[in-house]
Amino acid sequence: MPRDSDDLDWLYRREPTPDPARQEETRAMSEAEMAELQRLQDEGAARGRGHHQPAAAAPEARQQVRRDPGPVRPVPPPPPPGGRPPATHRRRRHPVRRFFATLGVLLLALAVWLVGVPVYAWSAGDDVDAFPDGERPAGQPGSLFLLVGSDSREGLSEEQQDQLGTGSVEGQRTDTMMLLYLPPSGRPALVSIPRDSYVPIPGNGSNKINAAYAFGGAPLLTETVEQSTGLRVDGYVEVGFGGFVQVIDAVGGVEICPEEAISDADSHLDIEAGCQQVDGTTALGYARMRKADARGDLGRVERQREVMAAIADKAVSPATVVNPVRYWRLNMAASQALSTDPGTGVVDAGRLALAMGRIAGGDGVTLTVPVGNPNASTPAGSAVLWHETDAPAMFDAISRGDTEALAQYADR
Repeated sequence: MPRDSDDLDWLYRREPTPDPARQEETRAMSEAEMAELQRLQDEGAARGRGHHQPAAAAPEARQQVRRDPGPVRPVPPPPPPGGRPPATHRRRRHPVRRFFATLGVLLLALAVWLVGVPVYAWSAGDDVDAFPDGERPAGQPGSLFLLVGSDSREGLSEEQQDQLGTGSVEGQRTDTMMLLYLPPSGRPALVSIPRDSYVPIPGNGSNKINAAYAFGGAPLLTETVEQSTGLRVDGYVEVGFGGFVQVIDAVGGVEICPEEAISDADSHLDIEAGCQQVDGTTALGYARMRKADARGDLGRVERQREVMAAIADKAVSPATVVNPVRYWRLNMAASQALSTDPGTGVVDAGRLALAMGRIAGGDGVTLTVPVGNPNASTPAGSAVLWHETDAPAMFDAISRGDTEALAQYADR
């Protein structure tokens, strides 16, 4: 009886299942059959040695083979009405990596701000021709800057002059002169030059050193300082009365520590003894006052160094650097207040500020040119004479780059 699957054998090209009952029995071939088989094999071998004719492809080989597409990925069922869609794989977040990336961007922005603001502000500053022509002393190791505070009233109204107690004197002289020395190694040194120092002024005989500025401006002052000290000035920085006040107010005032109460009508100064926070106007009067000081000009140069160090200490403090408003005001005030030689750039200004900050923190040497006679009678009036041996020795130590040797002159 035929099976149900026999009808499908033709479709799937399956051979019909043999019926065991109908299979022929196995028997041995006769000699005649063996001879006939051998003849057919010999004839086939002979035909193979001639032209080879490709055998016809089997019917099965001509059929196109279907490729197996592999397992079929099941289609996910649709989400139930009103329900959430099936969860999908999301990219893993790295909060630590994101934190450091954000921190890097902020630090980059801070660096651009800290560098960009001084560069922009410095480009708006004024240049001054400060160096003389002709022969000059040989350079010393490190860098030497001449810091000058002039008594210029330029840009000040009569009301401002009265408020600051500057008076209305015509012309310009130098109220403050300091040498800031930055050695290749070791501590920086800040040396005050008394403004009444009696020295030779090239082309003008001998006079008080502050008169050199009135006679020939910054170049003659630089030449006078170089010839009197034997040192070469590498950079020049000048500030007037108004700029001095603006810079101090930009940093939020400075601390001064007078040992005694001071009352001086000429400088509009009336303060108590002890450390106190003051604004720019009061700090200017404190730095300029000398008539109420028994030491005169020598006492004034010490207060000037005190105020300069206090300004630098505030300028480089973290409170200024991280405060964008104060940082901007300081740089803009400094650029408007300072005049420098063309060779003194923003990098030098940063070096000066850092050196003054070190001095304010006690990591520096502060002194005045050794004095032999603080009240000598000269054709220019009462003047200061430098010590004949100590002053040259001090300048010689600077010429060698040895700031440690300056400490022995600090109290003289």
